[in-house]
Amino acid sequence: MAVLERLRSDHAPALLAFERENREYFAARVPDRGDAYFEEFDERHRELIEAQEAGEIHFHVLVAEGGEIVGRVNLVDVDAGAGSAELGYRLAEKATGRGFATRGVREVCRLAVEEYGLLRLTAFVTLGNTASSAVLARAGFGAVGGVTLDGEPGTAYELELGPAA
Repeated sequence: MAVLERLRSDHAPALLAFERENREYFAARVPDRGDAYFEEFDERHRELIEAQEAGEIHFHVLVAEGGEIVGRVNLVDVDAGAGSAELGYRLAEKATGRGFATRGVREVCRLAVEEYGLLRLTAFVTLGNTASSAVLARAGFGAVGGVTLDGEPGTAYELELGPAA
């Protein structure tokens, strides 16, 4: 079981370990973050926390027993005026196939409405990433068109959240 937590400063060591341990796995599916990401991790983490406090992003981690991070589910490009944001997520290789991504995405969708006041989320997936497309479908996202992601064909997905009840 993993619990979704809003990203905090004290997550930094476990988050860095998660990114390092899964770098090769992620790079096979999405563009690699590059060496600078790891070399400048502490500074970048501080900047993300500041941007989150300003409401520009909403980052979350999936934390397993013992404090190990097994995934992240993020909302970026938050436009509070339009009530929209872009959803992104990644899961540790060893945590795949256990429903963590689907549960994490669904929980962030709930938070998007109830806590962040958002009405619409978009997500983008390369055509070969069928597992990610399946997560979005299970969470209620619908395909809305083709896109190019770092030179590769992909699909744009959207979810209308509606006002909080």
